[in-house]
Amino acid sequence: MRINQSCWYAGTALSMLVGMSPAYAQSADAAAEATSNDEIIVTGSRIQRSGFDAPTPTTVIGEAELALGNRPSIAQVLNDTPQFRPTSTPTTTAAGTNSGVSTPDMRGLGAVRTLTLMGGHRFTGSNDLNTVPKSLVKRIDVVTGGASAAWGSGAVAGVVNIILDDDFTGWRMGAQTGVSSRGDGARYGADIAWGTDFADGRGHFMIAGDYMKDRGILSRKGRPNLEAGLFDHPTEGLIIAKDPNSTQVYNGGSILNGLGAPYGFVFNGDGNIVPFPLGSATKGLTTVGGGGQNTFDYTAVSAPYERINTFARASFDVADSLKVWAQFSFHRMTGNYNLYPESAAVAIMPDNAFLTQANRDQLAAAGITGPFLLGRFLDDVGPDKMMKLNYNRRNLEGAIGLEGSFGDGWKYNAYYDHGEVRISNRLNNQRIKANFANGVDSVLVGNTPTCRINADANQANNDPNCVPINLLGNGNISDEAAAWAFGGSHLIATIKLDTAGASLSGQPFATWAGPVDIAIGTDLRWEEQVTNYVDPLSLANALGTLNSSRTNGGFNVKEAFAEVNVPLINAEGVARLEVNGAARYSDYSTSGGIWSWKTGGTLRLVNDLLLRAVYSRDIRSPSIAEYFTGRSVGQGTVQDPFRNGAIQSNVTVYTGGNKNLTPEISHTLTLGGSYSPHYIPGFRLSVDYYDINIDNVITTVPAQSLLLRCHAANSADPTCGGIITRLPNGDIELIQNTVRNLANYNTQGLDIEASYRTALGNGNLTFRALANHVFQLEVDGVDVAGIVGGETAFSTPKWRGSATVAFDNADFGANVRVRYVDGGLYSVPPPAPAKAPANNQNGSRTYVDLGLQFKAGQFTLFGNVNNLFDVDPPLTPFITPNYDVIGRYVSGGVKLNF
Repeated sequence: MRINQSCWYAGTALSMLVGMSPAYAQSADAAAEATSNDEIIVTGSRIQRSGFDAPTPTTVIGEAELALGNRPSIAQVLNDTPQFRPTSTPTTTAAGTNSGVSTPDMRGLGAVRTLTLMGGHRFTGSNDLNTVPKSLVKRIDVVTGGASAAWGSGAVAGVVNIILDDDFTGWRMGAQTGVSSRGDGARYGADIAWGTDFADGRGHFMIAGDYMKDRGILSRKGRPNLEAGLFDHPTEGLIIAKDPNSTQVYNGGSILNGLGAPYGFVFNGDGNIVPFPLGSATKGLTTVGGGGQNTFDYTAVSAPYERINTFARASFDVADSLKVWAQFSFHRMTGNYNLYPESAAVAIMPDNAFLTQANRDQLAAAGITGPFLLGRFLDDVGPDKMMKLNYNRRNLEGAIGLEGSFGDGWKYNAYYDHGEVRISNRLNNQRIKANFANGVDSVLVGNTPTCRINADANQANNDPNCVPINLLGNGNISDEAAAWAFGGSHLIATIKLDTAGASLSGQPFATWAGPVDIAIGTDLRWEEQVTNYVDPLSLANALGTLNSSRTNGGFNVKEAFAEVNVPLINAEGVARLEVNGAARYSDYSTSGGIWSWKTGGTLRLVNDLLLRAVYSRDIRSPSIAEYFTGRSVGQGTVQDPFRNGAIQSNVTVYTGGNKNLTPEISHTLTLGGSYSPHYIPGFRLSVDYYDINIDNVITTVPAQSLLLRCHAANSADPTCGGIITRLPNGDIELIQNTVRNLANYNTQGLDIEASYRTALGNGNLTFRALANHVFQLEVDGVDVAGIVGGETAFSTPKWRGSATVAFDNADFGANVRVRYVDGGLYSVPPPAPAKAPANNQNGSRTYVDLGLQFKAGQFTLFGNVNNLFDVDPPLTPFITPNYDVIGRYVSGGVKLNF
């Protein structure tokens, strides 16, 4: 095999990928020792020339890294890489309606700022990498720097380019299963692929499919530290405590006064009143342990899902200089499980039909003679007991293209891709607000519970279908009441992406130092979202938790780009200097034209040392959701800074998309290099510094924060440029709190990578280490680097690293991986005089993973243990993106290749 030198020079200490078992990563030098007509090109740049030393650092995740830990999706493989923050997986999205989605989030800046490509093309499944058939992935190129000039909008933090094994021939099949050491989280799956040449080798066809079923982890029992939270202890002060619960909710209902404060009495499951069973410590509305409840008591640790992928590709060499190809993929991801219960604080009148005389006597003895509020979770409604999420995401995608060469080394390619994602989301068992309120307010009429609105036939608002609801105790809501007072939201939407592009690259002339490389091209893109169906209850804003809304809209963009690489010095064995520049002009139908560009260079000294630098201007255009999400209306209480902090309640707040958004603009500086000493064959070391500064960040803030921002920007304009509408007396009537270009993000850090490979006995020993250090990650002025609690947005450890040692020969393979996640503060320290928790420091975590492979002919039997020592996560209220919450996980399977 011939390896393009840019594989190593463009990357941060490359480990490769070709023709290996899953036991180890192959270095560039070792791979280069093999001979073949294949050429591997790492896509850190549009210019792809053997020997080009790309200035933008690129890490390659090859076959070995893809197999480590037997991760079930590409995104979860990337999450093990220190440059990524695992913010969106079936684990971290277990309590949201986007459950089961897996997206890469480089630098912790948000997944929308990492551009994901497949073979250099955009694709509809990029928002969920479960759509990618892992069995066909040859490698993944991770461009760890701004790359919008080369690849377009969204490449602010970097680019993930998934390279499929387009030339695969033969059969490949496998089966696997796994389970946690606690007996839950079971998953099983299978994959199969077949590829063949035809027409005397001029044509090639391949088809593949995979299936995965993950049962999820629906209970937190047996998993320590996952029900923690802040608690103002009566003697210890503010601490992070295990199992803090609210005294406002109880399994059978907590009895509250009109302001929501507990009286200290609750309804048992049978409807009798008893004192509130407090925990070990109580202050305010929180008790540690005891009979109180917390929403996190119900939420899953990881979300169950079922996944099906199929992929087919055909290519044909029409002539020596022209190849045409076409590919098609199908993906379906489904899930169906209980999410969590709704909470309710409802008024119970003294004549409520379900208050027994004994209840009334007890309430009177406690001095409760009038109406009271009842606080409880609605976890006893119908057969599902709580809100149930049902989702179905289907992706269909097809692409055609051509590629070839002409003249003296000129290369061209063109493609067109169309994809559609159809989403069907249901959230069942929600309160129908009006029906629920009417059903709870019931009285006795002739000893028969009757909705109050039906107690007097002369009332104009009576509803003959109203069914009384008994909330006193648990399990007393009748099936008839559940059917009448509870319903579900249902949204069906289609997301479409059409993208086309063409490019030309070559070497038109040479300088004194060598050939000049250029690449030019154009990209076209059309994005659209159509709402196919919204349920009538949502349209009427009738549901208590989530009313689906319409999002309809689209935009298109026309782009042209150019890139050039110019060698300036070429003293063989002494120094080679090259400079690189790229520019892209993007014309958006929504916001107009905008430029992105980069400039950089590389200097190689005495063959061993490569120095590189790049500075770029990158962009991220608004998404369809940010542009076109339908308007929602709510009410809230704010303090008006324009009127000396006057408190005003019942302020109408509009939220939703904003058609006037403009692209985010980022500037990125990368400085670094790699060292490959000739006197230590097989060893590579690279270090790169990055500084990313993003302006005009598209976001939303709470209404109160928006008011404060407006006042700070212009205290003389009480309308904040029309955002705030006021009544004639000066009171706030409404606030337009839509998505806006509001924030600034800035991060600086260091990427470090080292690898070494050597022969050992009849096999090979490989070592690879990756590390990332974050100096700062400022989110609108607040540095969250070193904040590791799951409650803080963008929480990011200052250090993450992994190191793998692997041995492999023809019969056996073994690897040991150590993953390190730094500790830090649980939450952002509040401004004085407020104080941080007394135990605000979380310790670091080190995880050890093991992998074994036994080979016999075409068969490979493999097994993996992740988190071998079952290291507990730190205290966290629900989930933490930074640490392992599953615990020890064992998986294994068999592979067959022939």
